[in-house]
Amino acid sequence: MDLDQYIKFLMALVFVVALIMVVAWVMRRVGMAGGTVRGRARQRRLSVVEALPIDAKRRLILVRRDDREHLILLGANGDLLVDSTPAGGFDSALAGAEAAPTDTRPAGSDPR
Repeated sequence: MDLDQYIKFLMALVFVVALIMVVAWVMRRVGMAGGTVRGRARQRRLSVVEALPIDAKRRLILVRRDDREHLILLGANGDLLVDSTPAGGFDSALAGAEAAPTDTRPAGSDPR
């Protein structure tokens, strides 16, 4: 191959990369970027807190929406809402469960 062919190849490569960058910039300006919220004043209401793969076909996803958290099982056969918590989230629910007394004996009974 001659030097002229290498230069043509390099110029074509630079042109294609520049074209991809221009198209990406235009799409971002138009608002076609996936999942972004326009405007800086708006707060995001939905976020994925954690994702845990169980096996090749199933995954647990912890999603926070506003002030609630939802534990969702995603699978090939369908999706299942496993648990949903109120405003405090799973951390406060666990803390409340740990703080609850575990002694179920009636008052005044013999501890032996």
